[in-house]
Amino acid sequence: MKCSIRRVALFCGLLIALLAMGQTNKWRDIYKAKKKDTVFGIAKKYNISMPELMDANPEMKKEGYELKKGDMVFIPFEKTEAQLAEEAKKREEAERIRLYGANDVRNRAIRVGVMLPLHDVDGDGRRMVEYYRGMLLACEDLKAQNISVDVYAWNVPIDADIRQTLLEKNAENCDIIFGPLYTKQVKAMADFCRTYDIKMVIPFSIQGNEVNVNPQVYQVYQSPTSLNDDAIKAFMERFPNQHPVFIDCNDSLSQKGAFTMGLRKQLEAKNIPYNITNLNSPDDAFARAFSASQTNVVILNTARSPQLNSTLAKLNKLCAAYPNAKIALFGYTEWLMYTKVYGDYFHKYETYIPSTFYYNAQSPKTKRLEQMYSRWFNSNMQSALPRFAITGYDQACFFFNGLHKYGKDFKGIKAQNAYEHVQTPLLFKPTTTEGGMQNKAFMLVHYTNDKRIESINY
Repeated sequence: MKCSIRRVALFCGLLIALLAMGQTNKWRDIYKAKKKDTVFGIAKKYNISMPELMDANPEMKKEGYELKKGDMVFIPFEKTEAQLAEEAKKREEAERIRLYGANDVRNRAIRVGVMLPLHDVDGDGRRMVEYYRGMLLACEDLKAQNISVDVYAWNVPIDADIRQTLLEKNAENCDIIFGPLYTKQVKAMADFCRTYDIKMVIPFSIQGNEVNVNPQVYQVYQSPTSLNDDAIKAFMERFPNQHPVFIDCNDSLSQKGAFTMGLRKQLEAKNIPYNITNLNSPDDAFARAFSASQTNVVILNTARSPQLNSTLAKLNKLCAAYPNAKIALFGYTEWLMYTKVYGDYFHKYETYIPSTFYYNAQSPKTKRLEQMYSRWFNSNMQSALPRFAITGYDQACFFFNGLHKYGKDFKGIKAQNAYEHVQTPLLFKPTTTEGGMQNKAFMLVHYTNDKRIESINY
């Protein structure tokens, strides 16, 4: 009998030890409450929150619970940063569902359609494939921000009947569609997006008036007239007290007459004097067009490289003859393509280039995207300006961030934009009361004489 009692005692001891080991693995400690202990005090003692302590001791959540002397309180392990972040994420998701409903785009994966020529047949297809790849890179990066995206892509070449594409499964379930590339496909897609309340982003140049009559349309491309107006406005704001000098470059193929004539009209309306000279003028006559006391802002009536080259040579001779002359250049978007050749001169003459984008090859963000693109697709981006892959990346990040934060109320206006672009900024404004949204992003790319490059956003 004594032997049996010993065996039972030994078994109970082992059982208690095993239970203790299990508790030790599950709990950091088991605290025996003292007379004046409180739940708050115990939580503070172990540097944990009250909700954490109450989760470990569910009876504390019951109505009328009182901590008593001798109560055994389980002390949980401190949570890691990853666990705390996951809990915060779940609380945020629960709150968003409470506010907006489970099917709101803010609480689920964003459903994206891409309807562009995604093929390798011609230049249009290859450019759009690169643009689409940039969107995929954006989707990968957005995962880190807990933004999920489901992408449905359709190859829509120039001869495609877009109405057939729109019959495809998943098209009507999209929250946003990017496309088309061709003008003849715009109307049918815009009508479809209006019917199903889908945002429609037209990413590149098209003709037509759909953005002015359809509230679902977001037109990224800006007309030359709009860009001329913005450039003139920026010039007038930036150089109210400088001396403009217009250089006639004798270029019969130039298409910059609308800008130079528009700028001259604005200067005359403000009674700001300016001079006009000719690239073929003798050096002394050329010099007389420049002010000795003010900064001279030079405007060419062409964007072509040969005329720019001749102008820089002329300005170099002028500065050699008049070392104290102050000169700045106001150029054209096309000049961004000449940076490798004329970059030093752009810095020397404090050049300002109006543009809707700026590809900065030295930017860490740009380098990272180019490396990521090369790894993913085993090829380099095309050397176009702007880079199509980065354009796709910027547009995707802009719209997907906006939809995730604002849902259907996202309009792309300045107050809603929380995304910092890599190359191509976006800023949308309404066209008419019945129409959609037009991109109005605009910048001056400024080459400073201390070798910096800054983008001045408007």
